[in-house]
Amino acid sequence: MSLVGRYLEANGIPTVIMGCAKDIVEFAGVPRFMFSDFPLGNSAGKPKDPASQRQTLELALRTLETAPGPRTTVQSPIRWSADADWKLDYNNLARMSPEEVARRRAEFDKGKEVAKKVRIDSGVAAQPAE
Repeated sequence: MSLVGRYLEANGIPTVIMGCAKDIVEFAGVPRFMFSDFPLGNSAGKPKDPASQRQTLELALRTLETAPGPRTTVQSPIRWSADADWKLDYNNLARMSPEEVARRRAEFDKGKEVAKKVRIDSGVAAQPAE
């Protein structure tokens, strides 16, 4: 997304990138970046929390309007958790029970099967690679 944002900016379309990987996005040099200190994949707010999602979007739009210059980073005030231990626990296999690992693996495998069926049904899998 960072490279797409830079391309759009170079062609006159203002952008703001919403992300959770601060070091990566800042390294890519996006013009405006709204950083959420959340687990990867949650840059639009907390899952199933419309209030945090709305607040995140409002902050991103405000960043788009008010960034003082290129490579501006604004950090969201929303916290994933009051305890920073989530950074140690989040998707850490060493901190999960075997049952939780098995549950997540089954969920992942189910998602792969759904994606495979969608590819096959849409004919994507039948197309030769170029």
